[in-house]
Order: sequence, then structure tokens, then C-alpha cells
Amino acid sequence: MPISPSFRLFAAAGALGLAMQANADSFVSSASSAGSASSGSISDSLNGSSNSSHGDKRKVADGEYRIIQIAATPDRADRTRITMQANDPQQRIVLDLPQITFDKQQLVVGDAMYAQNRSYGIEFGRSDKHQPFYLVLADEWYGELASRPVSL
Repeated sequence: MPISPSFRLFAAAGALGLAMQANADSFVSSASSAGSASSGSISDSLNGSSNSSHGDKRKVADGEYRIIQIAATPDRADRTRITMQANDPQQRIVLDLPQITFDKQQLVVGDAMYAQNRSYGIEFGRSDKHQPFYLVLADEWYGELASRPVSL
């Protein structure tokens, strides 16, 4: 018995749909992994930062900083705590980086860093390259950008 052209079209559409679903799942997984290695939320990444002109411990002044301490993040084996200080001793940042980001950047005590406030949060980078490697997103932005399962 010959297979009708409409059945062939229906079968091809079904196979294409399954292939697209598999690719979408893979893409979402990859995007989620990449995003978690290069960004975090303010509430998860900044701890006890200080700024002489603000009372908010989550505020960070734009400018140049120097790493003064590197330690393990308490109760978080997957993160490393970087303490940075500006020329003004009252401007200090305590940043918890994902371990994979810390390892990739090969940061050491004494490295020069910069912080730059943006509408979506704060970017951090090495002063010598002046290219951001970690974004601390405002909590409302981070929540909006969280990965969610996609169904087609």
C-alpha cells in the first residue's frame, strides 16, 4: 500500500518538531551554564561592601580597586570571595565570584580591578584589559533573566 503525500508531510513535520525540541533544550542548558558563570545577582554576589557616601552596603562606587584579600566564600564551595579596596579606605567591595569565573581570570592579591555601575547592575573587570568579565545584576534584572524551561 503506497504512503500518501499528506501522511509523509505530517511525519516530516513531526520529526522536525522533535528535532527542534531537542535543540531548544540543549540551547537553554548551554545559555544557563554560560550565564551563571558570568553573572550573578546583587544579593548573591555582594557582601558587606562599603561606600563612604552611601549607607547601603549593596552600593558600589565607580572606579579603580585593588584586590586586598582572596578567600573561600563561607558555606559556598562553588564560590571565591574577593575583597577589593579603592584609594579611599572607606570604599571596599566584597565580591563573591563563581569558582569557574575566578579560575578563568587567574586573579591574585594586588591585581587592579574596576567597577562600573550600569542601569542593569555593576560590571567588574580587570583594569589592564578594561573588559568586563563579571556582571552583578540588580535583583529585579536577575530574576527576569533567569532561565526557564521552554516548550514548543
